Amino acid sequence: MFKLEDRYVQSFINQADYSAMVSKTVAADKILRDGNGEGNDYLGWVNLPENYDKEEFAEIKKAAEYIKNNADVLIVIGIGGSYLGARAVIEAIKSPNYNLLKKSTPQIYFIGNSISPSSLNEIVALCEGKDIAVNVISKSGTTTEPAIAFRVFRELVNSRYSKEEAAKRIFCTTDKNKGTLKELADNEGYKTFVVPDDVGGRYSVLTAVGLLPIAVAGIDIDALMKGAADAMNDCASIRDVENSDVLRYVVLRNLFYNYGRKCECFVSYEPSMAMFNEWLKQLFGESEGKDGKGLFPVSTVFSTDLHSLGQFIQESGKGLMFETVVKFNNCDNDYVIGSQEGNLDGLNFLSGEKMSVVNEKARLGTLLAHTEGGVENLVIELDKIDEYNIGQLIYSFEYACAVSGYVLGVNPFNQPGVESYKKNMFALLGKPGYESEKERLENQLGL
Repeated sequence: MFKLEDRYVQSFINQADYSAMVSKTVAADKILRDGNGEGNDYLGWVNLPENYDKEEFAEIKKAAEYIKNNADVLIVIGIGGSYLGARAVIEAIKSPNYNLLKKSTPQIYFIGNSISPSSLNEIVALCEGKDIAVNVISKSGTTTEPAIAFRVFRELVNSRYSKEEAAKRIFCTTDKNKGTLKELADNEGYKTFVVPDDVGGRYSVLTAVGLLPIAVAGIDIDALMKGAADAMNDCASIRDVENSDVLRYVVLRNLFYNYGRKCECFVSYEPSMAMFNEWLKQLFGESEGKDGKGLFPVSTVFSTDLHSLGQFIQESGKGLMFETVVKFNNCDNDYVIGSQEGNLDGLNFLSGEKMSVVNEKARLGTLLAHTEGGVENLVIELDKIDEYNIGQLIYSFEYACAVSGYVLGVNPFNQPGVESYKKNMFALLGKPGYESEKERLENQLGL
């Protein structure tokens, strides 16, 4: 279960401040549960782990089996929440080296999340001589980055296969009824899955948006949903902050914000969690970063980054940031350190020790160093990295983020600032309808 260890931050907390924040958090939690806060038309994720479409869930499994049996490569096209969640889960459970390991499931490449020609050409080259399937994820079908990538890979599929076979290899996760991509899918006979109207992109990993690629990777999506459902039931039934690790996390992170912290540093001691940290950065950054408010989410993987960012955190992090560490208590794939003749590296004192024990001692040593240096540490504990626990972690963070947004006084489900760069980009590219801005922006840039 999602367990918060907060004893390492007690010395930083004023009890009167804590009590006041508990009251604000309980009120924000009620706003979320009652569904009367800003953005309340995007609350479909709240009960999703139990109220999901069971028929579509079965179709997702069926499509995943088809892809596994007929493709060497699955190309997943999407940006932001349309790819981050799926990639986070796959790399956490199956390894960041998923595409390099021997396995019975297709290689999975995520594209359409940048406009880099080099990156796109590299993936095209990797598909040479291989059977491919495509899963394009877009509510509208017109978002620039994925739309460009889909144009390329749709042409590639159509050039390799007959019209009938090509239609079997393209899967569209999009709006249920409308939009450019939905219209194209219906006309071409592509299998479609639904991006729910009431679930925003960064909360969508437990919908078809994330579940199809996750299932293709051979991950048990039933266990993933079970973990999320148990976390959902805990969040729904435990209203007392002192007995709710999720709500207590909300209290503490908002206290640190009120104390002047600018950054929340998400930390893992497992490299496989690096993309999960990226998902967290979008979840919290896009949900809370508005109206001049919010913690800036950053992430590190220790002990790797202790040899680069560790210096800054230790000696310049005080008052600037706090760390939220995700810790797994058990390791399914451990390594026992051997002995070396002559003890040239001086490490024979570790002979016979499990590497997981060394990793844990590094975590404890870092915790002591950083807290003594004035950087608070919140520690979130789970049993191990598997479908059930990752499902719990996903839902718990989603719930905490939503409540935290209401504590902060923002709408945690919109992202108005994301549109600014798009308008400028379209004007500079000469997109119809943006001509009046083109000259002004070019003059501003000195072009």
